[in-house]
Amino acid sequence: METAAETVQPIDEAFEWMLVEIFGHRTHWGRGIEVERFGAKMLRIDVPEIEWSTPSEDKPAPEPLVKGWVTHFYGGSAIFSNTLTDERTVLIRNAPYAKPALYLAPPDEDRAAGGVDLDAPADDDDEPRW
Repeated sequence: METAAETVQPIDEAFEWMLVEIFGHRTHWGRGIEVERFGAKMLRIDVPEIEWSTPSEDKPAPEPLVKGWVTHFYGGSAIFSNTLTDERTVLIRNAPYAKPALYLAPPDEDRAAGGVDLDAPADDDDEPRW
């Protein structure tokens, strides 16, 4: 008796970059293709796992890099909407938020110019310093 191990077919050039809404509740940004599984036509959507590149002298702005793919299969009746898009949009939509840059506030102008010292103890006769 022979048993055939089912493997996921590697993606070919027939895929399309798309946004897919499933039952109007879940959304996936990825590359999709129509495949036959379990005797029925299904949508295979591969969603990229993205991380940001570290800036360098050559590329000062971070760019999204694909580190893997997560595959989902859906039947035709589960698809609420399908919108075609491009690869760059898919990568940006799946990228995690970039880490915020560290911002140091400039020194207070009064302190830098030798003006009023707000840290000095207040005299009772003087008006408030704020």
